[in-house]
Amino acid sequence: MSSRENNTVGGRVKRYAKVSAGVGGLAMKYAGTMLLGSGQDNDRYAGELRAALGGLKGPIMKVAQMLATIPDALPEEFASQLAELQTNAPPMGWPFVKRRMAAELGKDWKSRFASFERDAAAAASLGQVHRAVHLDGTPLACKLQYPDMQSAVEADLNQLNLLFSIHRRMDQSIDTSHMAEEIGARLREELDYALEAAHMALYRTILHDRDMIEVPNVYDDLSTQRLLTMNWLEGRPILEFKEADPDIRKRIAAAMFQAWWFPFSHFGAIHGDPHLGNYSVRTDHGINLLDFGCIRIFRPEFVMGVVNLYKALLHQDDDLAVAAYETWGFRNLSKELIQTLNIWSGFIYGPLLDDRVRTIADGVKPSDYGRKQAFEVRKRLKELGPVTPPREFVFMDRAAIGLGAVFLHLDAELNFYRLFNEAIEGFDLETLRERQTAVLQKCGVPLPV
Repeated sequence: MSSRENNTVGGRVKRYAKVSAGVGGLAMKYAGTMLLGSGQDNDRYAGELRAALGGLKGPIMKVAQMLATIPDALPEEFASQLAELQTNAPPMGWPFVKRRMAAELGKDWKSRFASFERDAAAAASLGQVHRAVHLDGTPLACKLQYPDMQSAVEADLNQLNLLFSIHRRMDQSIDTSHMAEEIGARLREELDYALEAAHMALYRTILHDRDMIEVPNVYDDLSTQRLLTMNWLEGRPILEFKEADPDIRKRIAAAMFQAWWFPFSHFGAIHGDPHLGNYSVRTDHGINLLDFGCIRIFRPEFVMGVVNLYKALLHQDDDLAVAAYETWGFRNLSKELIQTLNIWSGFIYGPLLDDRVRTIADGVKPSDYGRKQAFEVRKRLKELGPVTPPREFVFMDRAAIGLGAVFLHLDAELNFYRLFNEAIEGFDLETLRERQTAVLQKCGVPLPV
């Protein structure tokens, strides 16, 4: 197992300069044209932004990926350009590939493959993927981490902390301190491909009998902390199915729901980065899960809180709702604050509370989906004083919103109520605790704390 590249002061300084030059200048130019009312060319600025972010790699680009997953969150010109970053970011060239492969597998690395393609098949924020063929003829995907990513991550996290601190001064309705801690922890984990390999083994174990979901198999002898080699899974992007037959979209959406909620309700694990580039659709309209860098393992008590809040909203049980929020880690809950949190929870859980076949938006325009609730929550929190979202809540909320965005794109009609109740049927805290401990230890994944 090779060592990680160092997080150096020099590396961070270079990163600060790149971010400022690549994005800051573009932002100032765009803001200036808006201020002067000169009729800015969104197509041109969107293309420049995509180029700047793609060249930067790292966490800054991941923010753009998240924005691109939410329909109508950005002007159409920007959304279409940023969506390309999910699977078609500008790759590093062949000299980098040769250096990385030699550093990870030795100078004779080519002899360990029947073939290895020079051009990247896909490039994203922290690494790029090359197609290869195993000596036994199996098609492979080799994921290579970009150089100096540890310095880039630390530099970008420092800038993110600065943005959060400025935000707290301007808007005191939400204390973002735990958000920054959680995002930092998850991004640092994404640099460890050995941990990602363990997460893949975890999901293969969890989903082994789910025919509609496939997880790649890792080749440990061809993998390190900065190189991850797995079998190649053929599939098409989810967005190619936006106009597909309703039954096909329904089948894809049902598989997505199962891939997300079954691991969470039965093992306390979620796929914390549900952007569209992390999935592909098989010929039978099942799905491939392609990226496991951002897996969040939750304490069983947190999962119990999710189930109990659902039951509280379903039966309008305020006492159970309070217990659920406190289980998550919310503190100093007044009656008004609970009512405010219930507005957002009611939006997130809404489709799961409705026992009928419907789309996720249920007639609401994608551009309006959730905006009314978000506005009302922010308005009330400003009046009530700051609330501090617990760390575990951060990626739970992000993943739920990201998954909802996938359903918005598919516009599939399902009975989400029945799917969810099947997922939590017979939920028991101690059973979950025993099941989780056993599978995490088997797969070499650390227990949640």
